[in-house]
Amino acid sequence: MKLKKMTASLGLLSIACMLIHMGYTVFAYLTFYYNPMLKILTAVPFMVLVCLHAVCGMLTVFLKADGTRLDLYPKQNLETILQRVSAVLMLPLLILHINTFGLLQAAAEKGQWVWFGLLLLSQPLFYGTVLTHIAVSVTRAFITLGWLTSREKQKKIDRILYILCALAFVIAAFVVLRTELFMFLPQGGTS
Repeated sequence: MKLKKMTASLGLLSIACMLIHMGYTVFAYLTFYYNPMLKILTAVPFMVLVCLHAVCGMLTVFLKADGTRLDLYPKQNLETILQRVSAVLMLPLLILHINTFGLLQAAAEKGQWVWFGLLLLSQPLFYGTVLTHIAVSVTRAFITLGWLTSREKQKKIDRILYILCALAFVIAAFVVLRTELFMFLPQGGTS
């Protein structure tokens, strides 16, 4: 149980750091203000916590056989399946996300517009993956930590989280994609 509680705690801490990083990124893209030190200060703690959370989560699944029979109750386990699939997808998308700005810049300079478009699409896919993982994980972490015991309260909090994560997705995707199009398309996207 200690490992599950550690995983839950690291997950919640990483969500807090993600919100800070996401908030800074949206601000930077909206204002065209970029501070490399702020980017590092908002990204590194988030990445460290996420890596620790991922390792603990994998240990929980593989060493503790924590709910590995997802095939028994597929409808009831939809959120667990979403949680695990989104966790697996995050790593390759994170690697791409870290390098997206430079890759977009290179693709635009070389006129590789198909590659440019695919890179642009990877951004909302990454945001959606991360926010899906968060939406299905928060109340589970609360339950693991003993902060939530009511199924009714869990459903209400889950609904609120789904709405907030959807809103965060729309804002981040719109702001980042709009700004990247403005920065990299000829004449700021007007031609």
